[in-house]
Amino acid sequence: MQGHGPGRTADIRFRVAGILLLVTQLAFIAWVSLRPLTATWVTAANLEPLASIRGDLELGFAEATRRIGRELLLYAPLGVLLPLAGGRIDAHRLGSLLRTVLASALISCSVELAQSTIAGQVVDVDTVLINALGVALAHLAVVPAVRGWLRRRDQSAPEPALLWEETAAGVTPKIPRVGIAP
Repeated sequence: MQGHGPGRTADIRFRVAGILLLVTQLAFIAWVSLRPLTATWVTAANLEPLASIRGDLELGFAEATRRIGRELLLYAPLGVLLPLAGGRIDAHRLGSLLRTVLASALISCSVELAQSTIAGQVVDVDTVLINALGVALAHLAVVPAVRGWLRRRDQSAPEPALLWEETAAGVTPKIPRVGIAP
């Protein structure tokens, strides 16, 4: 763990892994969402909140579970990967949740707008809502526990030896003493 400014950040290995996994997840989302679909006809864009969710529920429980579950799970990893890439251990729980959900909702909106230019794809506002809900659920299920584990791990780790000493004259190097060899 490293100390930086007012809050602590995770080890650089966690942050690099988070960034790499985040880029991979975003590439997967783009691949799944931005492919042209072959269809003889397409429905009109849905700009009314909860309209397509009601339509899915009218198709039956199994079909609604499949459609809504797919949208929940597609963006859910962002709920963990965005805070992991940020690397803040001492982040406020509500602030972290809001930042993560807002960032993922903006990503989802961008993908939905990009879909409007692709053949066979239709803009649906409910997709953004379901994606944001999936991100929030994943964040609440994983991030507080992982941050707690990292804080406990940080507290149980021994303090590193200080190599610099701050005096009234400024910062000076502190050289460890070496004993006499036999």
